[in-house]
Amino acid sequence: MTAATSAPVRVIVSKVGLDGHDRGAKVIARGMRDAGMEVIYAGLRRQPDELAEIALQEDADCIGLSILSGAVVPLTRRVVAALEARGMEDVLVVVGGITSPQIETELAEIGVEGVFGPGTPIERVVSFTREQVGSRRSQQGR
Repeated sequence: MTAATSAPVRVIVSKVGLDGHDRGAKVIARGMRDAGMEVIYAGLRRQPDELAEIALQEDADCIGLSILSGAVVPLTRRVVAALEARGMEDVLVVVGGITSPQIETELAEIGVEGVFGPGTPIERVVSFTREQVGSRRSQQGR
């Protein structure tokens, strides 16, 4: 087992902006935790800079955003920018919520590699996150 696969994946799960529907975020957080990931549930109504700071302090591998509002692209763009401002381009950003093919394309353009809609099996989210984090760790020699 390599260092890239031995350390548990550290994930921040949160709602950003004013969206107060957190059931999906809690389901994902629990599923990731049950799969052996270290999950920090940052709660509701977080600001992008707060999430980036939490990710920095917690040495997170991934931020999972749950966004059900129509503001998914601008809110995610602000989170990505806050991470970049701290030199944290290596943190994986995944988004769960209501999207469309156009929104998924826009999210990909700002660096979001994983977009998961309602009904996505937890196993798919977990395997995607593990693969991406493992790849990033290998590239960094961690």
